[in-house]
Amino acid sequence: MSTVRLTVAQATVKFLAAQYSERDGVERKLFEGCFGIFGHGNVAGLGQALLQAELLEPGALPYVLGRNEQAMVHTAVAYARMKDRLQTWAVSSSVGPGATNMVTGAALATINRIPVLLLPADTFADRAASPLLQELELPYAGDVTVNDAFRPVSKYFDRVWRPEQLPAALLSAMRVLTDPVETGAVTVCFPQDVQAQEHDWPVELFAKRVWHVARPVPEKSAVARAAEIIRSAERPVIVAGGGVHYSGATAALAAFAEATGIPVGQSQAGKGTVVFDHPQCLGAIGSTGTTAANAIAKDADVVIGIGTRYSDFTTASRTAFQNPDVKFVNVNVAPIDAVKHSGASVLADARETLEALLPLVEGYSVTSEYRAQYAELDRIWTETVKSVYEPEIPANGAGGLLTQNEVIGMVNELSDPRDVVVCAAGSMPGDLHKLWQTRDAKGYHVEYGYSCMGYEVAGGLGVRLACPDRDVFVMVGDGSYLMMATELATAVQEGIKVITVLVQNHGFASIGSLSESLGSQRFGTKYRYRNAETGRLDGGVLPLDLATNAESFGLRVIRTKTPEDFAAAIAEAKKATDSTVIYVETDPLIGAPDSESWWDVPVSAVSELESTRSARKVYDEHKATQKSFLRPST
Repeated sequence: MSTVRLTVAQATVKFLAAQYSERDGVERKLFEGCFGIFGHGNVAGLGQALLQAELLEPGALPYVLGRNEQAMVHTAVAYARMKDRLQTWAVSSSVGPGATNMVTGAALATINRIPVLLLPADTFADRAASPLLQELELPYAGDVTVNDAFRPVSKYFDRVWRPEQLPAALLSAMRVLTDPVETGAVTVCFPQDVQAQEHDWPVELFAKRVWHVARPVPEKSAVARAAEIIRSAERPVIVAGGGVHYSGATAALAAFAEATGIPVGQSQAGKGTVVFDHPQCLGAIGSTGTTAANAIAKDADVVIGIGTRYSDFTTASRTAFQNPDVKFVNVNVAPIDAVKHSGASVLADARETLEALLPLVEGYSVTSEYRAQYAELDRIWTETVKSVYEPEIPANGAGGLLTQNEVIGMVNELSDPRDVVVCAAGSMPGDLHKLWQTRDAKGYHVEYGYSCMGYEVAGGLGVRLACPDRDVFVMVGDGSYLMMATELATAVQEGIKVITVLVQNHGFASIGSLSESLGSQRFGTKYRYRNAETGRLDGGVLPLDLATNAESFGLRVIRTKTPEDFAAAIAEAKKATDSTVIYVETDPLIGAPDSESWWDVPVSAVSELESTRSARKVYDEHKATQKSFLRPST
């Protein structure tokens, strides 16, 4: 057997560079590159290996220096999502805090079911110098390190204690990364000393390896059962989730909706599965949905979930579907999702299933009255959106501030159809979900499985890396910006163009609004000085100059106040070839139109505050409408 002598780190880099994914006969490099921040745990191991690869095999596994380990994972996740989970990045960190910084990113990847490979350094395998800098040193276990925190948030976890373990660990990692059901964060830990150890590796380990990404075909009986339920429906609705995107099923979904007349509501991950002006598109559904989609969902007798995991926001905490006889048909590759709400499950790829269903429902169509009803509801919502995008009296007409609605509206209308909007946490994702009019299947990228503050800038970088022919608009509030704006430096370093819309409203607008609705009076949600007289955070506004902060990254920053300023800034940013930050202050007290929906956040059962007691009464009313969905659909 022919062998080659390499260190464990060098073998890892060489192996990753030779991995490919394939679906529908199209091959792609599985790893676009490796993000990393070097410390004592990885600089002499993986760092040396990446340097050697860059010098001897340029382009094999390009290295990009990041600024924050969590952010690097977010960038990799955003890239993988835009690539429909067929390509991703590896992420290398040092031992200790560098490694544990990635745990949040790992949780985000796994919850959203997006593949990313994490390569955290670890403490010494030989324990010759223990206790090491950053070693946990537990009295009850000698083999536990801080990296064990990755176990519950990884879809696969391994630690390479010996060189001989590397092939099995890497092959298992690839298996999970390319599994459409079990994908998520994959963590392979590398003790510092093991990274630098030499070993004779079989040459075959580094040959090009192509991983087939399967399209599970539905069972005929399952499709027939689903078709029978759909044909019996008088008021059906489709809930389209991220699985429609990942399976490349957007055209199949549009064809199915057009043939049957069944309207489509969309989860956060499923937004864009049909474009906003498609006759069957009702837009967002659930807690942050449109009034049109939620009105149809309320009375639906059959709910067809396609590629959705039915999160609490999608189902309005199980209050969205109120028809006592409602049935569910669930199309999903994941068994955990296919069985939810006691649905009739089709355990298969979304595109394959929709194409199999279409001939079985031939001749079926919803009534003209039903079409007219949802079309009118959608027209009313479209008018509502227009009224907040372009109010008759602009919010700043009398010297006031723009509203977040107006900012979203101008970005939506002045960006190109193929441009991508990126967001993650705060009030913005909910407002975008209900208000953004998606004109391209890939034009909407909001992370809402983990709703992770700090994802926005890093995610925007990943999106742009995945689609360099599209402009990327990162919508970020001051709360998320202050948590993690560091990857703006990476964008400058790599010459990557991202347009960041930095919305300053001097606090946490989303949680402030929620706090008020729950009777907690926006407590602790505003950026204020500590008041010497009251001892509370109710003093003057903190003088945070985020525009100047953004300028410190070497970016073009455009300060805006009026609609005219903002529109001109978008035009300038679009023309530029490098990154721009558009800064705007908004009024945090003017929210988006009501979804006429609910989200279950418990309110104190007992309180001395009248605001809390009133909120509890409202909570109890909504709580009484929650459904268990235990009755089977068949």
